Amino acid sequence: MTELRALIFDVDGTLAETEEGHRLAFNRAFADAHLDWDWTRALYTDLLAVTGGKERLAHYIERYRPSFTPPTGQPLADFIAALHGAKTRHYATLLAGGGIPLRPGVARLLHDAKQAGVRLAIATTTSPENVTALFDATMPEALGWFEVIGAGDAVQRKKPAPDIYLHVLGALQLSPGDCLAVEDSAPGLRAALGAGLKVIVALNDYTASNDFAGATLLVDNLGEPDSPAKILSGNANSCTFIDIELLRKLAATD
Repeated sequence: MTELRALIFDVDGTLAETEEGHRLAFNRAFADAHLDWDWTRALYTDLLAVTGGKERLAHYIERYRPSFTPPTGQPLADFIAALHGAKTRHYATLLAGGGIPLRPGVARLLHDAKQAGVRLAIATTTSPENVTALFDATMPEALGWFEVIGAGDAVQRKKPAPDIYLHVLGALQLSPGDCLAVEDSAPGLRAALGAGLKVIVALNDYTASNDFAGATLLVDNLGEPDSPAKILSGNANSCTFIDIELLRKLAATD
């Protein structure tokens, strides 16, 4: 029987409803740079198919602004890096204002995992600075609970490539069968599946239309004892919220 030894979490949209904060931060960075770009919710939903902030900017320019040249005259890659840095600072300011709480069930599950001796790790395309800013604003004590934080440019290929999960598994020195991944999007799901992991998906408004074929369990959020999760697919063993005991059962199921 497989024993659950670690949980590996995505960050944006999984631990917290961060994507709207990222969208607003991008738009504020555009305004600072005197760009007339406006990423609406509909456009940003489409852009989320590309993981990684700098990669998303490069994709946007290639697809929607093909004739764009940086007004500063610097190389495009340098301009994108600087623009993304400005966006990261705006995002940290938004987080510090307390407007982006953790999603239902996240704090409880992190506490339960720590108490149960289940190791914790992060596999995300967002920057290490964004990870730190999120926990500083929501649950400062928990950042140190994560043994491995695979973030940003830790690997060259971003999700849906499996590289970040393979990187984290290597750092944990665990096999995929020892772990479960928690994700919110199709690219994240494909990345985790590609690394051989079972995946719990807690979708959100930005990812609700994604294809989640292959997920072990699909829910609207992780739920709380007094606020049940909606089970969209998979076998939750009659549980109304996601806890360590349920995850152990899912890990042990062939």
